Amino acid sequence: MRQIEFLLNEYGESHKNRTNILIHAVAVPAIYFVTLALVWCIPTPAFLDYFDVTWAHVLVIPTLYYYFRLSGPIGAAMTLLSVVSLYGVLLLESLDVSVWQFSLVLFVVMWILQFVGHQIEGKKPSFLKDLQFLLVGPAWWWVHWLKRFNINY
Repeated sequence: MRQIEFLLNEYGESHKNRTNILIHAVAVPAIYFVTLALVWCIPTPAFLDYFDVTWAHVLVIPTLYYYFRLSGPIGAAMTLLSVVSLYGVLLLESLDVSVWQFSLVLFVVMWILQFVGHQIEGKKPSFLKDLQFLLVGPAWWWVHWLKRFNINY
């Protein structure tokens, strides 16, 4: 069994309840977005400013490497989510929204929702067993979409 299949199966064990799945369908990509947005807000050194790069851009590189090592299609899908998320941050900035305040509030709300989902499910979140599952969640979310389009992951 490939590592991605093992991780998705393990993650799926605590995500079988329909309500929990629906909550995660919203919360997982939202948390990915706001996590990048919060990292975006960390001040950068001058050499990064020169290239108009934030810590979020830097963080995306090893994150996408992780996903591409698991699966090419999941890596490509996570690249899409990363690009959309980074443009989302730019959109918030252009609308003069406080990125860190907006992201912090949404981060807390989405995590509360996920814990409610796990309460409904009756199982603990996977990341309490292994922190790697914090990264598996978005891959699991994408697999649902990849399957709908008959794309093997």
